Amino acid sequence: MTIEDVGLEGKRVFVRVDYNVPMDDDGNITDDRRIRASLSTINYCIDRGARVILASHLGRPKGVRNAKFSLTAVAKRLNRLLNKEVRFAEDCVGPEVRTAVDFLRNGDVLLLENLRFHPGEAGNDERFSKELAHGIDVYVNNAFGTAHRAHASTFGITRFVPVSVAGFLMKKEIEYFEKITMNPVRPFVAILGGSKVSGKIGVIKNLIDRVDKIIIGGGMMFTFLKDSQLEVGNSLVEEEMVDSALDMLKRAKEKGVKFYLPVDVVVADRIHAHANTKIVTVQEIPEGWYGLDIGPASSKLFELALQGAKTIVWNGPMGVYEIDAFSRGTSSLAHTVAGCYATTIIGGGDTADAVNRAGEADNMTFISTGGGASLELLEGKSLPGIEGLTEKKVL
Repeated sequence: MTIEDVGLEGKRVFVRVDYNVPMDDDGNITDDRRIRASLSTINYCIDRGARVILASHLGRPKGVRNAKFSLTAVAKRLNRLLNKEVRFAEDCVGPEVRTAVDFLRNGDVLLLENLRFHPGEAGNDERFSKELAHGIDVYVNNAFGTAHRAHASTFGITRFVPVSVAGFLMKKEIEYFEKITMNPVRPFVAILGGSKVSGKIGVIKNLIDRVDKIIIGGGMMFTFLKDSQLEVGNSLVEEEMVDSALDMLKRAKEKGVKFYLPVDVVVADRIHAHANTKIVTVQEIPEGWYGLDIGPASSKLFELALQGAKTIVWNGPMGVYEIDAFSRGTSSLAHTVAGCYATTIIGGGDTADAVNRAGEADNMTFISTGGGASLELLEGKSLPGIEGLTEKKVL
């Protein structure tokens, strides 16, 4: 069920949002996209006279109250974005929170303090789940980024509320990933990057039966190149994953899936902004040097591979994009993907950040707010945050 399937007027609606936003050393929010992504659901509740209780985590305080991870800055930003008062509770459970909830009127909004200040959140503690659910009429999960976690606020609470539904963001995420994994418009191309093969091997296994092409970049490419007995210098290689990588290459060939690996790389004598760098073919990586980005020939190869694509899913940058000297491969790919006449779906925080840095965020069809959650959906796994929602009855 989704938020559109239930009546909200006068109801106490607990909305699990994902406000795990980046902040600078002074506690200022540096990227509020996750907050903005929640506004449609919150405004929908307000417009229908709900009494809205928002709950989120921020960072990893590990069950201990820490001012560094307080949601006070988020409350201030929400005030501005919603253009209305957002009340703030100093905790997320307890008598003071219950009193604050009791005082809510139709259309009011209350933001609770960081859920992870309590160990019961990550531990999916039954007592903590019951406390969160106390007096709640409708539970709304709009935090796709945490849907792969069986925490108290994403899973445990659903056992103690009358009805649990998906918010608009959660609904959108599910629909996009369902569409590309179950019925993609072809040609369908998957682009996978990031540092480790181990984090993406499940995705490759699941997608190899569904895609037409797979493009590999980032640090994980060196585990694949190691299959070919190439010298990769000090580049990141997961030795224990080399056989699995080779197996994926074989499976792709058997299935008729075209598998693209970089043909050149940007190497450096150290991982540093002021390192000595050069561009070499993958056969010429110097001993002791680090491969930190795909080279221009690889960018051109990937551009050609993406021509004519109708569905593109991209998870993981092509290199150490945070350092300018090693960001060009990722930036170039962002421009290429944005220019394709295709449904383009970006998954993972780093990839979303890289696309934003390249100035192409608005030119993508959909940017997922969940890193681990999007990966697990692409692997074909079920997510606890979705499993706990009430199923819609088909009449």
